Amino acid sequence: MDREFIRELIDLVKNSNIKMIKVQKGDTQVVIETFETKEIPKEEKSPEEFTHQEILPPSEDIKEEEKKFHVIKSPLVGTFYRSPSPGAPPFVEVGDIVSPGQVLCIIEALKVMNEIESDVRGRVEKILVENGETVEYGQPLFLINTDI
Repeated sequence: MDREFIRELIDLVKNSNIKMIKVQKGDTQVVIETFETKEIPKEEKSPEEFTHQEILPPSEDIKEEEKKFHVIKSPLVGTFYRSPSPGAPPFVEVGDIVSPGQVLCIIEALKVMNEIESDVRGRVEKILVENGETVEYGQPLFLINTDI
């Protein structure tokens, strides 16, 4: 990894709500972690910072469902993938029972594949994002029914 790449990672973390990013290439590993979250007003973001489409807030229906179910949210901005590779079966389907630590999806950010795991035991009630869709930090991805 070259210094320019590491500087880009630092800038990404510094100018976003990402709390941690870990990148490994061969024997070299870089972990960048922040301990305070900064809110960045939209007015201060330059057009160059928006390399993805704006995601609209969830509908009222999803907000109502969020009250009934546990919500798995995106911990970072990136591209959502349901399976480990093209053509492979999805990690989970609606109706599947998941356990804490079980991989639900992958979010790709800066060519790094980040596995998103369940933090509860329950049944997948709804998958809120389409495969290949850009997701925002904090965007709901899955609704999990923990009353099983």
